[in-house]
Amino acid sequence: MTHRLRARGCLLGLAAGDALGAPAENLSPSEIRRRWGRLTEIEGGGTDDTEYAIFAASLLVRHGHALTAADVARAYRQEIIPSVTGPMRGAGFSELGTIEALRRGLEPPLTGRVHQHGWSDGLAMRAAPYGIFCPGDPAEAARLIEQDGLVSGSGEGILGGRAVAGAVAAAMAGGTPAEAVAAALSVIPADSWTARAVVRARDVLATGADDDLALIEALHEAVVVRHYPWTDLAPEAVALALGAVLAGGGEVEATVTFGVSLGRDADTIGAIAGAVAGAIQGEQGVPGRWAARIGPVSGKCLPVVAGRHVLDVADELAEGL
Repeated sequence: MTHRLRARGCLLGLAAGDALGAPAENLSPSEIRRRWGRLTEIEGGGTDDTEYAIFAASLLVRHGHALTAADVARAYRQEIIPSVTGPMRGAGFSELGTIEALRRGLEPPLTGRVHQHGWSDGLAMRAAPYGIFCPGDPAEAARLIEQDGLVSGSGEGILGGRAVAGAVAAAMAGGTPAEAVAAALSVIPADSWTARAVVRARDVLATGADDDLALIEALHEAVVVRHYPWTDLAPEAVALALGAVLAGGGEVEATVTFGVSLGRDADTIGAIAGAVAGAIQGEQGVPGRWAARIGPVSGKCLPVVAGRHVLDVADELAEGL
């Protein structure tokens, strides 16, 4: 399979997972079952996950392997901040904190440390383009996304982005779900919160639970921080998403529908899971009915990317690979 087909499958899977999971965000698995049974059909558009992934891809197209945190900060100042004329809609805590830090004149890495949300999954949600750009090289994908992460996150938030970029890089080279998870673990410290959460999720999958309900409960027990009021914790979202990839065997529909059934930050879990599975299966692995629902993004969070389609972005990233 060509890198182009894998790239298109990756970003199409990301956009589909984002859109499918959007109405389930912050819901419990039991509430999702009550409303939909199993959520299988895309009802509306995607969220900031897709738009930030497109923005990240644009940085790679411009700067390639020479990308630095200073380049990312400059792009925020020139392309994002001028369009924020009121409340920034659809952005996560880490992005909001970053915008404020940049407005105050701070530079990375302080822009990612000064706010209290460095552990956010905002970097992980936009990590797929870095893996696409570095097929078969998880270490380089992780190095590049860390430059992005230094602007908006710190600590476990950056490690979550590294893990997802590494997993996608392995998938882009034809890796299996297990190999993608191993690649994610290879680019983060073994004693980190993110690594421990991913290993726990992998261990749950290895037990072979009898059904999805039991598996969902076991994953929540192993990974979810139940007492914390927000759901956008990078270690949690990344571990649940990679668990979904294993649960679905890398098949896009099975992976994404299981991922969003986990609730919590369901759109980000769906986006990450869909990106990894989409890279494994390629464009043809994304259900046609989902692909038909993915159009150009509206720019509701990032006006600078309005009108861009993930397939065009994937082609730009894949050119020359």
